[in-house]
Amino acid sequence: MTTVKEAEEIILAQARDYGSEQVPFEQALGRVLAEDLKADRDLPPCNRVTMDGIAIKYAAVESGIKTFVVKGIVAAGDVPIEIDALNECVEIMTGAALPDTTDTIVRYEDVDIKNGVATLCTNNIRKGQNIHYKGKDKEQGETVAVANEYINPAHISMAASVGKSTLLVKKLPRVVIISTGDELVNVDETPTPYQVRRSNSYAVKAVLQQYHLIADTLHIPDEPTITQIQIKECLATYDVIILSGGISMGKFDYVPQVLEGLHVEKLFHKVQQRPGKPFWFGKHENGVLVLAFPGNPVSTFMCLHRYFLPWLEQSLGVSSKPAFAELNEDVTFTAALQYFVQVKLKICKHGHLHATPIEGHGSGDFANLLDTDAFMELPLEQSIFKKGEVYRIWPFKQIM
Repeated sequence: MTTVKEAEEIILAQARDYGSEQVPFEQALGRVLAEDLKADRDLPPCNRVTMDGIAIKYAAVESGIKTFVVKGIVAAGDVPIEIDALNECVEIMTGAALPDTTDTIVRYEDVDIKNGVATLCTNNIRKGQNIHYKGKDKEQGETVAVANEYINPAHISMAASVGKSTLLVKKLPRVVIISTGDELVNVDETPTPYQVRRSNSYAVKAVLQQYHLIADTLHIPDEPTITQIQIKECLATYDVIILSGGISMGKFDYVPQVLEGLHVEKLFHKVQQRPGKPFWFGKHENGVLVLAFPGNPVSTFMCLHRYFLPWLEQSLGVSSKPAFAELNEDVTFTAALQYFVQVKLKICKHGHLHATPIEGHGSGDFANLLDTDAFMELPLEQSIFKKGEVYRIWPFKQIM
């Protein structure tokens, strides 16, 4: 049986670059930047005022001048007004360009202006105060954001600042999510006591939407001919097929045989883990990847976060930092399997992340996912896991 580490290595070895595309910068949030952004001019592009007040020449302070004739008012975006004498000043607003003939800003709180004359009310003035100098942040041509980062609101702001109305982003793979099983009915149907509503495909689709990947969905009944026809069409249309169900040892689990008949090479089947032991992974001769997860909701959810999302991030050229948490109580698990226990996370007052195991009722207990935040991966080599020990976690909710 394949170990978790072996399964991870096999899947990540199939990561690939799907190219790039241009998108309007306003629609790029959450995508992966595929180019470095460079400043099209100095940032700031001029010596910029950072406080409302008056602009003076510091030599006037050194000369003992305390009163200044106000020559004019400059707002942000205005052409600067220059002074001609040390006893002159300009009223100036935050964001305005500093006149070349001045070098210091005295804020309004430190001056008294009456009848066009500004009088200093403080002796605590430093040359060059309250000025953001040209090019201090970035110089023209300098990189302001690097490729292979998720685009966040700060990237959007920077793109607008440097005039990038379109951004080059990594293309996402074309994905279809296939659910299988005659026991599954539509969400808007009333199931019999022997049926369940389809939920796995919607859960997977929702997770992928967080990566701005909009996947198609398809349901296939437990019928080998239909299964073969539908999967064959998907192999010709998509880059990745994610299946849920139909891969265990039951008499109606046709998926493995169908995939073999369609020349999808099995790279592994069954992983030494709980939940998700029947996990099947393979690659078609045309390069399409097939991830066939067990049909139980928790198994599908765990396998998606543990294997598919790391593969997706590696294909996009990004990677999340591994997360770890400290066990809040002892756990015992004696099966010869790597255990992914559901945990509730909490940050203590010392800033440490603590994980409290929340035992559900097996891999079909999808309701338990609402009460937990992550899967904690417990090593195969151990059976007893003590309170205070630290292990890796795979969060599926935001850590608070």
